[in-house]
Amino acid sequence: MRGSRKVDGKLEGRERELSQQKKNKKDKDRLFLSKVIIVGLLLVLQIGIIVYGMISLGKYFAYVQALCTILSLVVVIYIINKPDNPAYKLAWVVPILLFPIFGGVFYVAIAGNHASNHFVRKIEKSITDACRFLKQDEEVAEHLDSVSEIAGMQSKYIRDWGKYPVFQNTEVTYYPFGEDNFEPLLEELKKAKRYIFMEYFIIREGLFWNSVLEILEQKVKEGVDVRVMFDDMGCVATIPSGYENRLREKGIRCYSFNRFIPILTLRLNNRDHRKITVIDGHTGFTGGINLSDEYINETSPYGRWKDTGIMLKGDAVWSLTVMFLQMWRCVSGDVEDFETFRPVDGEEMHRTSDGYVQPYSDSPLDQEILGENIYLNMINRAKKRIYIITPYLILDNEMVTALTLAAKSGVDVRIIIPGIPDKKIVYVLSQSNCVPLLKDGVRVYRYMPGFTHAKVVLVDDQIATVGTVNFDYRSLFLHFECGVWMYRSNAVQEIRKDFEETFTDCEEMQYEECIKISGFRKMVRAVLNMLGPLL
Repeated sequence: MRGSRKVDGKLEGRERELSQQKKNKKDKDRLFLSKVIIVGLLLVLQIGIIVYGMISLGKYFAYVQALCTILSLVVVIYIINKPDNPAYKLAWVVPILLFPIFGGVFYVAIAGNHASNHFVRKIEKSITDACRFLKQDEEVAEHLDSVSEIAGMQSKYIRDWGKYPVFQNTEVTYYPFGEDNFEPLLEELKKAKRYIFMEYFIIREGLFWNSVLEILEQKVKEGVDVRVMFDDMGCVATIPSGYENRLREKGIRCYSFNRFIPILTLRLNNRDHRKITVIDGHTGFTGGINLSDEYINETSPYGRWKDTGIMLKGDAVWSLTVMFLQMWRCVSGDVEDFETFRPVDGEEMHRTSDGYVQPYSDSPLDQEILGENIYLNMINRAKKRIYIITPYLILDNEMVTALTLAAKSGVDVRIIIPGIPDKKIVYVLSQSNCVPLLKDGVRVYRYMPGFTHAKVVLVDDQIATVGTVNFDYRSLFLHFECGVWMYRSNAVQEIRKDFEETFTDCEEMQYEECIKISGFRKMVRAVLNMLGPLL
């Protein structure tokens, strides 16, 4: 009876907590909505000032028009010669040519921001400095090469061009849903003795974040070094302004990444989309899961939320540690010796090797499209099957060609996308991108219970990657991302099992249904396809 009353008390307490959250939700939603509206109005105001300034020149407008048109042509030539993805360049070129008076001025206004250049230099320096602490154990690399030529080539690409080494001596645990990841994360956080590093795109007050925060506050009291980073744009509508100061008052060292200010600049596109937790250098988490209740199905804005996470224990966690410290150095200005964060607990250092594990990070500010190239490497070398799950499907020509060529070559290519979208325009684009894939033999499935936020690729039941990289332009070209490449890990088989179970909850799309749409919808799709890289 005593235990029963204790459980009942916990349930009552939980009900009161949920009731209080519901009471506060409307006020919070109003606050966040007003913040977004204000920012939006300020951006519109800036555009309006530019337009008004040009029109107000009156009799000189003809000269201004000619000058702006010439500027637009110069800008177009500049964009065409940039080493960017052709689709991304086209998405800029067409609107500029359609509106030559304002197009070139608009591009120069947002792309020529000096703060952006300073931002780039800071990021580049922090990444360069961090690479000094990433050393490859040549014996591990050579052993992988001897086991599999294909896996060795993929790993070599990540090592040589991403600067992230491949590891053994690492245990891997795969979580097919966010709620499966929830309790293990809390339990590992409670074990922290030296430091906790957390870097996330979204933080939202609720059961998930409040549970984490409670542990972080306790760990601060115990003398643990607790650091939190979140993306300012990702959290613009989920936490109040100045939230980092609230955390600092609790003893948590906190920074927001790339603060969102209502100034037109391409810098706003470069978001920190990574999800990383590191505990004492020996335990790490990553995947698609943000610190928000929908990710653990505590709330259901889009039906059943399908997301995945991965926990690493052992040597490979060092790469996640360096990733975090690299970004921390950039946003905080702290210059620290990364070596001081090496794990010191000998028991945690020696793990049974679970295949080959290679965490990686991708920066949008270099010329190496690491995230997409890792996917292409996997797809192009597949022999039997390719399974993909992604929330968005907005592909460039290289990815479409790779997927369709694999399907035409007899590889079983399957892609799972959401049945219930979180962004309707992006969903329309995803549906449009399905047409050429379905036509050439790629099988596409809708996850009918709800929304899929997972980013997982499985090839031939031997190689897989789990991370934050969506199959869209933002993830592939504009965001800071991360993931974990694996070969012959037990987790790879768990991923295969998860795919097989997920397919049973899916409806396979048919080519005929995708092309049987009205002329108006076809036109909308065509326009969105052209502008897709900018959305």
